[in-house]
Amino acid sequence: MLADLNWLGIHWHEGPDVGGTFGPYSQSERHSHYIHVWKQLLDGGFIYPCVCSRRELSGIAQAPHESAGRLHGKLRYEGDEGPMYPGTCRPGIEADFSKKYESPAGVNWRFRVPDGEVVTFEDGHFGPQRFVAGEDFGDFPVWRRDDVPAYQLAVVADDHAMEITEVVRGADLLLSTARQILIYEALGWAPPACYHCVLVVDERGERLAKRHDALAIRTLREQGKTAEEVMGIF
Repeated sequence: MLADLNWLGIHWHEGPDVGGTFGPYSQSERHSHYIHVWKQLLDGGFIYPCVCSRRELSGIAQAPHESAGRLHGKLRYEGDEGPMYPGTCRPGIEADFSKKYESPAGVNWRFRVPDGEVVTFEDGHFGPQRFVAGEDFGDFPVWRRDDVPAYQLAVVADDHAMEITEVVRGADLLLSTARQILIYEALGWAPPACYHCVLVVDERGERLAKRHDALAIRTLREQGKTAEEVMGIF
């Protein structure tokens, strides 16, 4: 990706290839930092351990008779997180796991959303946004049982540590921004400004994604396209 971006004429002042004051830039080297944030959330009572497997949660989506995680008779989905978590492992509000767990490894960890709380933010592109915790999204993962931080925790930890003031990403992550705002609030941090871009799609209206190898920059280069031609495509 770094090579492709440089080829397009896009350059940056700081990063893994040019250095800077906010490294390391590889998430695999920032594990201790994520552990520290996990501990803050644990001590604050904002997260809880979850033993549900992906297979079990997938079964919820395939069982129309399942009552948990349903709204007005329809199974609720929350975008990139899949079916809304039904709260199988959600403990009482007084539960304290801070003394039982010294490490997040071995179980999944979920953020307990404050049901009914309205999360609002002003998006630089789409304008005012409004989501309701417990309705638009449920308790979401912040740590995986294989001892890897989930996306929501990692990006909040990194953006705060690196003093990011504006985040630019795809419109498919608008709902994720609402989740991340709850993490920022739990930690007492101010979230950065956000700008969500319209997604680039193909002639069928489907999102161009790396999982489909859709118009990869490397492929276009190999086809003889120039950087100017590629930038013109988008």
